[in-house]
Amino acid sequence: MSTIDTRTIAALAGRYSQGPKYMVAPAPSRAQWQQAADLALRAPDHGGLRPFRFVLVSDEQREHLAGLFVNAARRWGQSEAEELQRAHDRAWNGPGLAALIVRLREGEPEVPAHEQLICAGAGLMNFLNALHLMGYAAKTLSGAALRDPALQAAFCQPGEQLLAWVLAGTPSKPAAARQAAADAPAVLSDWVPPTVVR
Repeated sequence: MSTIDTRTIAALAGRYSQGPKYMVAPAPSRAQWQQAADLALRAPDHGGLRPFRFVLVSDEQREHLAGLFVNAARRWGQSEAEELQRAHDRAWNGPGLAALIVRLREGEPEVPAHEQLICAGAGLMNFLNALHLMGYAAKTLSGAALRDPALQAAFCQPGEQLLAWVLAGTPSKPAAARQAAADAPAVLSDWVPPTVVR
């Protein structure tokens, strides 16, 4: 393995999700977001359906997004001032914000929906890895608000679904693993064929 490959592997091994309270400005530039999206397209994509895309939310659009979050919270039965304020403030999570949009095409005989979802997940991971290699912290968030019809309609075209948020910014402290490295061997094992009874 070359020195460059070793360094890249070591860099990727240091990628962990980092919460927005440990992110500061600057966020990725428009060109850097684009570069991350370009690398997301290197994900395995059976049939070339490209079942995902990313939508950037600018700082100027955060207040509009906050209104959508507040309205969604009300529809979910929240009415206390503190609850609505928390919903409002979620629009400012992270110095940079992007939405992951997925379109799963039904009736594709060669590419069932679960393969398309795997492609979207692989694209997301490439997106996160690219941001990490650029020196940014990033985290994916979901939550009940994602299922709100008005929020879905604000981001999606017919047949699409808003699946997650991607927050990114400059890390204010080094990221750390949340799960012990000792658990890693359980992720990979050797196949043991079943005993065939005749």
